[in-house]
Parts: sequence; C-alpha cells; structure tokens
Amino acid sequence: MAHTISSECISCGACVPECPVDAIVEGSPVYTINDGCIDCGVCVSACPVDAISA
Repeated sequence: MAHTISSECISCGACVPECPVDAIVEGSPVYTINDGCIDCGVCVSACPVDAISA
C-alpha cells in the first residue's frame, strides 16, 4: 500500500526532493503521492507536520 498525504499538508514541498522515484506531485490544496510510490518511507521523516502516513 502506498503512502498518503493528509489534509494536514501545508504544501511546503519538503517531501518532494526526498522521494527517490518522484512519486510526490503538487496538488491543490495539498500534495499527493501517485502509484509510483515504492513505500520507502523517506517522505514521512521529511514532513515537518506529520501529514504523511502508510
């Protein structure tokens, strides 16, 4: 199961450069994670507001 970004996302973009497969895309109003996610979890630790979960 891919990680998801909740509505708590503040659209800071901190997770985007951390994703090794470019699965995080800018959305409105929050970022989203597409099907390319490999569940590595790097984005979780990059998020300053804990908006990303498995």
